[in-house]
Amino acid sequence: MKEIGFFPAFIESYFIALGVLLGGSLIGGIASFLTGHPPLTTVYRLSSALRIWAIVAAIGGTFDAVYTFERGFLNADTKDLFKQFLLILSALGGAQTGALIINWMTQEHISS
Repeated sequence: MKEIGFFPAFIESYFIALGVLLGGSLIGGIASFLTGHPPLTTVYRLSSALRIWAIVAAIGGTFDAVYTFERGFLNADTKDLFKQFLLILSALGGAQTGALIINWMTQEHISS
């Protein structure tokens, strides 16, 4: 398997987290509709619950990230440590963007 560069991995991390959050929430909303539950409430609730899983999926699993942090600390390889931090930050941004889109779409956070 060919190793991709940092910048493509940075962009992929953002969009993978965004896709997991939007896709999981919207497909869950369809399932909620088919079972007779309120779909917009379910989509909003799922977007909150799926944030951490979107981040984990975007960074490629937790063990790889932990190994990179360990290598960065123990071998004083701060470049890899900083890159991994930026990839996690990118995934956080993608998950936050997805949650914001869901909030705008459902308007569940607005109460009368």
